[in-house]
Amino acid sequence: MHIAVFSQYHTNPDCPATSRHYSLLAQLARTHRITLITTRTWEPQRLTQEFAWVPPGVELRAADIAYENRMGVARRALSFGQYAAYALREGLRIDKPDVIWGISTPLTAAWAAAQVARWRRVPWVFEVQDLWPSFPIAMGAVPSRLARQELYRLEGRLYQQAHSILTLSPDMTDYVRQVGQGQRWPFAPQKVHTTLNGTDFDLAERATNEAVAALSREQELDGRQVVLYAGTFGRANAIPLLLAAAATLTITNPAVVWVFMGHGFYADELLAAAREHAYIRVVPPQPRHAVFTWFRLAEVSVVSFLGLPVLDTNSPAKFYDSLAVGTPVIVTNPGWTRELVEQHGCGWYAPADDPPGLARRLGELLDEPAQLRQAGERGRVVARGQFDRQQIGVAVQQLLEQAAGAKH
Repeated sequence: MHIAVFSQYHTNPDCPATSRHYSLLAQLARTHRITLITTRTWEPQRLTQEFAWVPPGVELRAADIAYENRMGVARRALSFGQYAAYALREGLRIDKPDVIWGISTPLTAAWAAAQVARWRRVPWVFEVQDLWPSFPIAMGAVPSRLARQELYRLEGRLYQQAHSILTLSPDMTDYVRQVGQGQRWPFAPQKVHTTLNGTDFDLAERATNEAVAALSREQELDGRQVVLYAGTFGRANAIPLLLAAAATLTITNPAVVWVFMGHGFYADELLAAAREHAYIRVVPPQPRHAVFTWFRLAEVSVVSFLGLPVLDTNSPAKFYDSLAVGTPVIVTNPGWTRELVEQHGCGWYAPADDPPGLARRLGELLDEPAQLRQAGERGRVVARGQFDRQQIGVAVQQLLEQAAGAKH
């Protein structure tokens, strides 16, 4: 079977980003022909050269299209349009696929997949990584009422046209199914499937006792209690909440060090805080295969987002990675992640608008290391059972094969 994959952002484990699709493509390429239509955005950002840029057996079609988180709305829109045009052209040039896998974000990547699928008369599967356009609209990135209407119309059409829809969380699944229950873009709820973001246990196994001890010595963290935030320092990630909580917590828990690992909008503020306060550390982005040692080094990690309903649906890689190595998680959204950690006793919830509450919760937990260890072990069991990308890859392959076997 020939699978054409439309994804604007390809990464591998040498990059400071999740490598979900690298793992899934590696599995698919063992039994199927894969053509990946993408860009080279992340390739210059590789921090190591340990992994091939694409898995063996994957044919790469990649455009040189610039994209950065710091870009404004107009420049981002141009980048999205450039990729869509490139993907359309390449999608019509490649050998006819049996199925197309369109991965959003952005929504324009899925649109290009849908057009090629229509013109080549093949089914396509829509993977929803973030709820577009709801997320950028909630963040104020789409001020035009007309543009918002057009984006919602595009979203509904794409859901309706896709043979199957994959989402990365149960809350995303609920949202998409609700769209399909409306009169304007009706579709069967059975076509929507939850395939969690997941994590890579082959990489998590690198976080050995020896690796953690060496990292602790190198970072001069022996005898300190580490609270870790790893990920984007973006507008949606409630970084001011964490800085305020850190300032409160250090009064009662002077042994605590907050480690912020990543980059993004709040990078300058975090670096300024680290220069002023010894309890703040900012670590440059790490390659995917190295982050697990950082998570295992920490007593607890924080997965924070603003208190916006659309963000409750998120499926962040840091959530899975932390639990995979036995480090419990505090989440700040009352969505499915809160339900999961409370159901399985592997984490806690603290509201996104309450820095003193977050500091108080952390202080209580750090005073009970046995409770943290027990929660971490429960999280490791949950991760093994539900978050393994090898298992998730089997489910994705089955859905792609079912789509390819359907009449179009």
